[in-house]
Amino acid sequence: MSRTGLINLALFAMLPLTAGAALMLDEPFIITLATKVAILALAGVGLNIALGLGGLVSLGHAAFFGIGGYAMGILASHAQSFVPLMETPFLIEGTRSMPVIWLVAVIAGALAALAIGALSLRTTGVYFIMITLAFGQMLYYFAISWPAYGGEDGLSIYVRNGFPGLNTLDPIQFFGIAFVILALALWGAGRLAASPFGLALSAARQNEARVETVGLSPYRLRLLAFVISGAVTALAGALFADLNRFVSPTMLSWQMSGEIMIFIILGGVGRLYGPVAGAALFILLEHVLGGLSDFWHVYLGLLLLLVVLFARGGIIGALAGREVAHD
Repeated sequence: MSRTGLINLALFAMLPLTAGAALMLDEPFIITLATKVAILALAGVGLNIALGLGGLVSLGHAAFFGIGGYAMGILASHAQSFVPLMETPFLIEGTRSMPVIWLVAVIAGALAALAIGALSLRTTGVYFIMITLAFGQMLYYFAISWPAYGGEDGLSIYVRNGFPGLNTLDPIQFFGIAFVILALALWGAGRLAASPFGLALSAARQNEARVETVGLSPYRLRLLAFVISGAVTALAGALFADLNRFVSPTMLSWQMSGEIMIFIILGGVGRLYGPVAGAALFILLEHVLGGLSDFWHVYLGLLLLLVVLFARGGIIGALAGREVAHD
């Protein structure tokens, strides 16, 4: 195995090792932090499919993150209040089943990404960035003005949703769920990058004219990547809302989109394990520096500046010492 591959695996293995050490030390808060890293890294994996493979700089990916969160919140709130979700001849009840909620979140995120991408991808460059940002803010303000589900105050869920055979209230078991999903997402992203579709998408990023010459449509390639990206990010949103047992419009804000992008930049754009390293470093800085100063983002900004100027491959690239994407 290459040096880069070993570094990637070592970084990835730090998550369960950290959670296991916290369990032995009886520190459930550290397990919760590790769970948060896994979930936010999953959101980063979703964006990295669009950004790293397709070169699509989206500032509205929090829209899908929030859609996944609200899918969980709406279904769980109706289940806990015993109020049908829809007054139809066939009453649709809410649910506390995680697999069902995940399926709804993924479908909702994919459909939203299809609608947003179909319009946004007709533009390029800064216009694409601004259109995705506009869509995200539209959904953000819609959530604020949606009093049925908390409006600006958000929506609290009093009972964590369930997974067959597991006690999801146990922090280590919930971490296990998030970690397994992250591992599967990383495996899928790696296979996607090496597939004919992934290679064609990368080619469209590098030279659109040549891809069109061989009969492929860059627009369709990017749209499919955007849909997959939105679905994965929505799944992360559902998990994040379940972790906190709370969903609010902040999950849809442009600041959330910026944070997800920061994970990728810190870890390495286009690097398979980049979102994991970036999310871990971000949460570590937030936990350590946030306790020292309310202005810890200043230090984050300085670190981000150093990465952009001197380590274009992010943490993974700097440790590996070479610029090879999707190691």
